[in-house]
Amino acid sequence: MVGLGDDMNHEMDKVPLHIAGKRVYTDCQFQTINPATGGVIATVSGASVNDANLAVASAQASFRGWSESKPGERRTIFMRAADILEQRASQYCKYMQDETGADLVWCMFNIRTSAELLRDIAGRIAGIRGFIPATSDKGTTALVYQEPWGVILAIAPWNAPYILGFRSVAYALAAGNTCVLKGSELSPHCMFAIASIFEEAGLPQGCLNALYHRAEDAAEITRALIQHPAVKKINFTGSTTVGRTIAKVAGENLKPVLMELGGKASTIILEDADLRQGAIACAQGAFLHGGQICMSCERIIVQSSVADAFLRELESATKNLLGQGDGTQLMVSQKAADKINDLVQQAISSGAEPLIGSAASAKLAQGPRLKPVVLKHVTKEMDLYYTESFGPVVIIVTVDNEEQALAVANDTEYGLSAAVFTRNLHKALRLAKKIESGAVHINGMTVHDEPTLPHGGVKNSGFGRFGSEFGLQEFLKTKTVTFQN
Repeated sequence: MVGLGDDMNHEMDKVPLHIAGKRVYTDCQFQTINPATGGVIATVSGASVNDANLAVASAQASFRGWSESKPGERRTIFMRAADILEQRASQYCKYMQDETGADLVWCMFNIRTSAELLRDIAGRIAGIRGFIPATSDKGTTALVYQEPWGVILAIAPWNAPYILGFRSVAYALAAGNTCVLKGSELSPHCMFAIASIFEEAGLPQGCLNALYHRAEDAAEITRALIQHPAVKKINFTGSTTVGRTIAKVAGENLKPVLMELGGKASTIILEDADLRQGAIACAQGAFLHGGQICMSCERIIVQSSVADAFLRELESATKNLLGQGDGTQLMVSQKAADKINDLVQQAISSGAEPLIGSAASAKLAQGPRLKPVVLKHVTKEMDLYYTESFGPVVIIVTVDNEEQALAVANDTEYGLSAAVFTRNLHKALRLAKKIESGAVHINGMTVHDEPTLPHGGVKNSGFGRFGSEFGLQEFLKTKTVTFQN
């Protein structure tokens, strides 16, 4: 660390860390690249292990005061933060567009949903309470308290930086914890904005600290943060591969984790479904934000009796969704585009057939842009059948009946989101009960997340829940106190 600054008018072409309410500039720098232009957006101060330790120390020093703050004080801060976020929506959208390549619709959805999240949490803060249970000894009284854990390590990704960034710290802060937000190196502007918004809203200095670092420093810094004795719990949103590593290190240090990991969401189209409605939802669920959402629809399971009619509707819905232009979608990086294209090309070379898109057009010659691809004849021997593509790719699987549809939907290591389309609610509920997923949406797309609902996965999609009262409970521990009357 080479300097501190708190000048709020600093030009954001140089992104600092945010530690103890100060802007921290380091010699360990890296650059963010605009995926649309390939140009440099900003020079970013990358954290070192020493900076990470300073951030934890700052959060630890602020914990007692914040944990003793009153519900009304916290509620006011959260409401102000929501207002600030909305008032500067255009500025924060620009950060997100430049860093992640997201379109304006997805950026504004992030802003609106994040503001809604903050206000929803604000309304729940006063509901944190314990209880007085009955005891076997008449002369003994017991009190059960709910208390904050302490310092929370929050690790958030780039693809929905405001929703997932705010979510990673807001429930913890509302419950009286303090936080270190370790944001993606792909979206440091957005992560810095989150810390700045809370501070401007009145959050005491040191309660929320924001870090990012060079990709090559990730393992060392993440391990140091998890192992730090002041860090009491970790929440992580990201890939299953990285989640396994974080869970392992946390387990070695006996620290609890909350994880929302990858997905391979399926949409089941039954023969009595509204095919047009289902096709629109599948196109949106598969191709919104270029498929770079953990809940994106990656497999469409359709009954064979309506498969041809459905595919015609899907092609129409996809064309309407993509609108004018060359139909390509921007990925966050060339590396991401290459990975997705490799999965598609491997499947096609092994016998998969493109229904929308083609082998020739799946990858353009220049830039990290892909055309959405719908494939049939994808078999279990192909990587694409089981691997999360995290891109604008969806496969079609035809089945004869509900039982086969259920078997295919559950034939995955993931279990985050799913959807069922049918006019028969009883049938849909019966299937929803048997699908191994954290959420099932009937006659709606797989991408569905809102603050009033619990959100999280099963199997390799993670464990624990964000959202509603479940999100607050994740960041509260229980203490029992007894006394003699």
